Amino acid sequence: MPPIGTVEGKKPQIERMFDSIAPRYDLLNRVLSAGIDQKWRKKVIRLILEKSPQRVLDVATGTADLAIMAANSGVPNTVGVDISEEMLAVGKRKVVAKGLTEKVVLQSGDAEKLPFEDAQFDACMVSFGVRNFEDLDEGLREIHRIIRPGGQLVVLEFSRPAAFPIKQLYGFYNSYILPNIGKLLSGDSAAYTYLPESIVAFPEGEAFLDHMRQAGFKTVRDERLTFGIASIYVGERS
Repeated sequence: MPPIGTVEGKKPQIERMFDSIAPRYDLLNRVLSAGIDQKWRKKVIRLILEKSPQRVLDVATGTADLAIMAANSGVPNTVGVDISEEMLAVGKRKVVAKGLTEKVVLQSGDAEKLPFEDAQFDACMVSFGVRNFEDLDEGLREIHRIIRPGGQLVVLEFSRPAAFPIKQLYGFYNSYILPNIGKLLSGDSAAYTYLPESIVAFPEGEAFLDHMRQAGFKTVRDERLTFGIASIYVGERS
């Protein structure tokens, strides 16, 4: 696969990449993060629940981990969208196995062209997905459009530690260990070479908060997690 974003555009390459790793995606997440990604997702759910939403959209839902967590935490109606049909297939099997088909609906959907009318959701969440948007600003504007006034967006995304020695250790892990483990477990070295590259390219911290403001979100804030390895961003729909 050529570098993501070249030749044919980012979106179809992202779709193929996630289709290829879908069967082992959950295992890879647990192994590569030592399970800490689940702790981060639980924090997203706690923030989402602050306003007792009745209907939540999970953009770039993947295998539906976050959507399932929302349903298990009491959200009555969660809709998950993703461009990868193979990831959705894994997610749908998990939803059925957990008996959540009346609470969680998964469907194909592009973050930059969401298949919903305006103001249909009380909240939206995105975990490790915004850095894969082909057009970040268009994706954020679409999310803003489908959230009801007063509703909120909560984003969980990787970030880059700044403090010594975590910064150096994290850089070594991303450059050498992560791609090799990813290739061993998934058979796709490109996917786990892309991951650290996409983290470096992502406008983290205040830069991402500026993108949220430009999309129309207010009272935006961020919180760095686990030495800055990940960050949570929150904004309210104006």
